[in-house]
Amino acid sequence: MSTTHDAHGTADWQVPAYAVNAFRPKQSRYCVCIFVINEGEKIKKQLRNMQELSKTIDVIIADGGSTDGSLAPEIIKPLGVHTLLTKTGPGKLSAQMRMAFAYAMKQGYDGVITIDGNGKDDPSAIPDFVKALDDGFDHIQGSRFIPGGKSVNLPFSRWFGITFIHAPLISIASRFRYTDTTNGFRAYSKQLLLDKNVAPFRDIFSHYELHYYMAIRAARLGFKVKELPVTRQYPSDGPIPTKISPLKGNFLVLRTLFAACAGRFNP
Repeated sequence: MSTTHDAHGTADWQVPAYAVNAFRPKQSRYCVCIFVINEGEKIKKQLRNMQELSKTIDVIIADGGSTDGSLAPEIIKPLGVHTLLTKTGPGKLSAQMRMAFAYAMKQGYDGVITIDGNGKDDPSAIPDFVKALDDGFDHIQGSRFIPGGKSVNLPFSRWFGITFIHAPLISIASRFRYTDTTNGFRAYSKQLLLDKNVAPFRDIFSHYELHYYMAIRAARLGFKVKELPVTRQYPSDGPIPTKISPLKGNFLVLRTLFAACAGRFNP
């Protein structure tokens, strides 16, 4: 069961239960939300790389329920983390996103920048997302495939799926040309998140639905949408850093993709 959080008079939001550990008061107009579950040394390295940025923008960790000890307050607080949110209710990535977005809206942030916590993304692009939000954009998609972007060690199967299946389908459904629709480095304006015709705070969003839905819905409703160049790097050897299993996980991704493109998540 999800708990209902009343944010800005919106008592019907469906948000998973979560715990809040805030280390310092709100200090910026926007926040960066990092989605994490058992990332170990990768999240520590990422936070060290973001320490200078954390002086100008609040860094919020949205934890899906890590058990590896990597998010202990005594570890992450000195690394510039503003708040640790720990999901205790059901759901996976989209539930973490609803948790983070609901908290950010309740705290009065004007926009949310999202980034994965597995160390694949170069956080130096965060100021570019801030500028795009300042310029009035509502959904900003990071892309490694546009001029200025960089893709390093991307497995061929991933490149093929993004280039010939995922991005084309979402582009057709949204009527906006996207190139990197599986990339979680994005930004969302307050106006988009609070729009009743978007309605992201619903239990139907549990796994990967919200990423795909927001890209489509924002463009179809006429919100200002753009892509920004980013760098995403996979390790040169060893296992691919992902929570998506080869068979069941990829089947779920495709099923969710088709449902989002068919408008099945629309309110």
